[in-house]
Amino acid sequence: MTLLRAFKFLVFLSLAVARAAQGIHDPYLQQQFPITGGPASPPILTARLDSTITNILQTFKTPGGVGVAVVRKTDQGAWQLESKGYGNATTYGDKVTPETLFAIGSNSKLFDVLATGLLISNETLIPRISWNSKVASIIPEWKLMDPVATRESTIVDLMSHRTGLPRHDFMGPLDMSPADVISRLQYLRPSAGFREQTQYNNHMYTVLSHLPSALLNTTYEKYVHDNIFNPLGMDATTYLFADAVRTGNLADGFLREGANLTDDPFSQGTVHAIPYWDQSAKGHGKSLHFFLVYVEGFIWFPVISGAGGVISSAQDMAIWLQMLLMEGKNQSNKTVIPVEVIRKAATGVTVYTPVAAYPELSPVVYGGGQMRGTYRGYEMIEHGGATVGFRSQVTRFPSQNFGVAVMSNDDDLGNAIMESVKYRIIDEIFGLEPIDWPARHFNRYRVKWAQAVPPPPISRAKDAEPPAVPYTALAGLYTHPAYGSLDFCLFWENTTTGNACAALAGDIAADLPGVVESEIPTLIARWDTIVTNYIRLAHYASNMFNLTALRSYPTQIPDEVWVRKMEDLRAEFEVKGNEIGFATIDLWGSGNDVEPPQGNTVEERAEIWFTKMS
Repeated sequence: MTLLRAFKFLVFLSLAVARAAQGIHDPYLQQQFPITGGPASPPILTARLDSTITNILQTFKTPGGVGVAVVRKTDQGAWQLESKGYGNATTYGDKVTPETLFAIGSNSKLFDVLATGLLISNETLIPRISWNSKVASIIPEWKLMDPVATRESTIVDLMSHRTGLPRHDFMGPLDMSPADVISRLQYLRPSAGFREQTQYNNHMYTVLSHLPSALLNTTYEKYVHDNIFNPLGMDATTYLFADAVRTGNLADGFLREGANLTDDPFSQGTVHAIPYWDQSAKGHGKSLHFFLVYVEGFIWFPVISGAGGVISSAQDMAIWLQMLLMEGKNQSNKTVIPVEVIRKAATGVTVYTPVAAYPELSPVVYGGGQMRGTYRGYEMIEHGGATVGFRSQVTRFPSQNFGVAVMSNDDDLGNAIMESVKYRIIDEIFGLEPIDWPARHFNRYRVKWAQAVPPPPISRAKDAEPPAVPYTALAGLYTHPAYGSLDFCLFWENTTTGNACAALAGDIAADLPGVVESEIPTLIARWDTIVTNYIRLAHYASNMFNLTALRSYPTQIPDEVWVRKMEDLRAEFEVKGNEIGFATIDLWGSGNDVEPPQGNTVEERAEIWFTKMS
């Protein structure tokens, strides 16, 4: 068994041991927090809602479940907090409970903004900073490709997604630090002018997470723990995977493969359970050592902390909702976050959704880790979150002193499941005629898949025009100053070409079964990012290649893997004299309203341009 295989086995062994210690949970176990003042109020999550939520999970055929937190202020002025679990937490049959831990993805961004607000409110900082402070005045290393954005970007610009940069989510490996990210930003091509377009960008929240280090010489994670988690009593909430594993409460993320979505948009297909932020391919020869350090908890991945690194439970999310509704106060009525910081985060800066998706909704504005709109006439503040295998939604209605959080471990349909559960609870609380959201989502997905335009075939025609240079000349090392290096090995007609082949051939046979088709000239390289560990370029026609981002996941069966393919992307090579490079197409995540790059050459039109070095 290779070290890589040993690592994969040990990851699952550690999770299995933790879960065995956990035992089987009551699927409807409810945690109702003490209510201070006045008589006890009737439960929010009634037996009828229990049944409805269970039916929603069954309708969506989810292999997972949901953690639900609800908070409201009673007529007597007391706060009522409830949390419950429904469905499956793990592939081992553990049920979701109030203590089950989910990755909350981009709902982590509000922690980042509020931590920034605490720094702004810190009167001992010299010099003081404000929401309008220029980032360049705080972080000397800050630089973007656009000189105007470099000079003028403020904290508000970063948190409201208006710097001009698209997502660029595939930039760099998971083990980068915020400082590493900042050093690479100057090499990322913008897709819009400064403050011209709202473009969601996780890297800007990584920059904000660097502020505690830049200003106080402390880590972001420690700063949030000491100033937010701890004073609120959110004892289960963490940034550390190892800490979550030790509790035995960490949910699996469930992904569906091979479902016939045209016939049934909710079809399960083949279900795969994956560990949170699986790093089975990291290390390349050092996997066993990495595993031991990883599980002992001495290392985490700070690059994702600010944008999406929080792991939490429904029980802790109830505490979080109460603090937001109380505008910064904890359960002892002590201010943890200044009220002006809570309000600033929820104040719209950019237009995020210009046209409402449904009649009951409104256009949405974005502040900082918070979206503001209405539902059936009631103003709501919310944000969603997504990481591989997990989804979350945290919603509150300030004028009604009511909030609900829903977390799912269904990767494919988690958003629709959460929206259906969330709105069903809201309709119940506000006494509204319930809307059949599962039926709406079913119809929306059915139309989506029926109208989907098939991408160009991944297999080329037998007489496809070859590229401008021999296929063997395309193999080798390519670099980009932000995205790093890709060392491609050519696989074609049972031969391999390229310096990387000796190291790759064995791992690819084990990690990427069925990915290489011998009759198609195919380039494969390691590509360690947040969501990938390999990249494949399969020839299509001339200098055009189909680009597939790949992630190889271990399964519960020893020495067996599942490969998740992110397809429908393109790459185009260009030869200029002795120079070779390639451009990615549709990879940088600019959104539908942004024009692609323009230019006379492939390099000029490139979202990301990789130059061949050898």
